[in-house]
Amino acid sequence: MSDPTTAPSSSTVSDLAALEALFGPVGEASIRKEVASLHPVYRRWLEAAPFAVLATSGPAGLDASPRGDPAPLVTVQDKHTLLLPERRGNNRIDSLRNIVADPRVALLFMIPGVGETLRVNGSAHISVEPGLLQRLAMDGTPPKCVIVVRIETVLFQCARALQRSKLWAPPAADARGAVPSAGAMLAALTDSAIDGEAYDRDLPERQRTTLY
Repeated sequence: MSDPTTAPSSSTVSDLAALEALFGPVGEASIRKEVASLHPVYRRWLEAAPFAVLATSGPAGLDASPRGDPAPLVTVQDKHTLLLPERRGNNRIDSLRNIVADPRVALLFMIPGVGETLRVNGSAHISVEPGLLQRLAMDGTPPKCVIVVRIETVLFQCARALQRSKLWAPPAADARGAVPSAGAMLAALTDSAIDGEAYDRDLPERQRTTLY
């Protein structure tokens, strides 16, 4: 028997008509909640969001990575434009490499304790304009650059996924111990060439002093 997870088969959904038949019609609310600019009601929601996942695409593949700041994470320039500061990090700059090659971006904004999320799709470019960098400084430190997002669509996502995952429920008492630490993962991935215990020991202070 073939494995349906590794190769197309008679049970593979491979055309749009079959996919739409599987799920049925789209409800009116699901259509009307999508708009082409930042409606005032969406702006209120966005200005309370301290966290987002930024999705990009480029020649090397796809990337989805987190962004966070005290709310609001993004600055609303106008109803068509968002400003996302790029703070210091690990210098992989996967998202930025992709934006240089392909301006398409998607953002998923989240507010702790709130089940709904907000989705923004659009295009972006990277700015290092000095006045803009100073305007978006945090703790006296300007961002490395600013991702300027031109909005194409905005819509909210219902709370079912967060309800199913219980994402905002109080964490289990052993949550940290149930998964490997950053140091443990690095030690395993490098055959202990990186000292995992030392990495974990130094990490809190390194994060504190390099947050901005």
